[in-house]
Amino acid sequence: METRRILLDGSPTTVVREDGELVAPDGRSMPLDDPIHLPPVVPTKVVCVHLNYESRRAEFQAETGAAPTYFHKPISSLNAHGGEIVRPPRCRYLNYEGEIGIVIGQRCRHIAPDEAGAFIQGYTIGNDYGLHDFRDTDAGSMLRVKGSDTLCPLGPGLVTDWDFHGKSIETRVNGAIAQSGNTDEMLWDMHYLVADIARTITLEAGDVILSGTPANSRSVQPGDVVEVEVEGLGVLRNAIVEGSVAVRDDVGAQPSASEEVISTAMGGDWEFRGVRPPRKG
Repeated sequence: METRRILLDGSPTTVVREDGELVAPDGRSMPLDDPIHLPPVVPTKVVCVHLNYESRRAEFQAETGAAPTYFHKPISSLNAHGGEIVRPPRCRYLNYEGEIGIVIGQRCRHIAPDEAGAFIQGYTIGNDYGLHDFRDTDAGSMLRVKGSDTLCPLGPGLVTDWDFHGKSIETRVNGAIAQSGNTDEMLWDMHYLVADIARTITLEAGDVILSGTPANSRSVQPGDVVEVEVEGLGVLRNAIVEGSVAVRDDVGAQPSASEEVISTAMGGDWEFRGVRPPRKG
């Protein structure tokens, strides 16, 4: 079953997808993309895994280690299907990352991986946008890189009873394929990620874990339309727009274009220098 959250008569409303339409609790039906969408869930937190697809690991020539590592996107960055992704003026390196979001269904802490499925309500699509212009100052935390306003679209809906094995994931920019992968190349699967995080962080109902992206995250420009399609979950679509308010220049670190920024934005391996396996020959 797929549910979505939309604005209906000005109020957030959960609707059900049935036969290619959205059906409201009062029986009204409407085309899928007619209403204004909201994020399909209301999380208390969004946790994201770093490298988790083999193609992405290989792209960076990275050594991932024995366990995944994570970062956090604040809930103020949440966006939805059809929402605009804002690239602030003076910023140039806004990258897409098509992902699958794991949605927690009930409070979860200290569980084994083989118990995690019982705590997952369903799955959604996410696009873990990164504003790499701030990578020089926020490396490590990636607070502004990944947590700036609008950079966490989720949707279009929440799908339950979805088997994550062997599913394709594809990102398109203006209709052209930009990323293509399959969940079978994940280094750590959905159940492992939930159990790993829940060892020390209580996961609440509605919380989202973004489970990683395939290779070929690249920068997009205002006017571009980015779609992420996941087999069985639908299509998340967003347009990139130029922000109307510039990042203030009288406080804090400013957007930059260092070697690290450009290399990461364009798929280089700067981030993992020193931890990647030695080159042969």
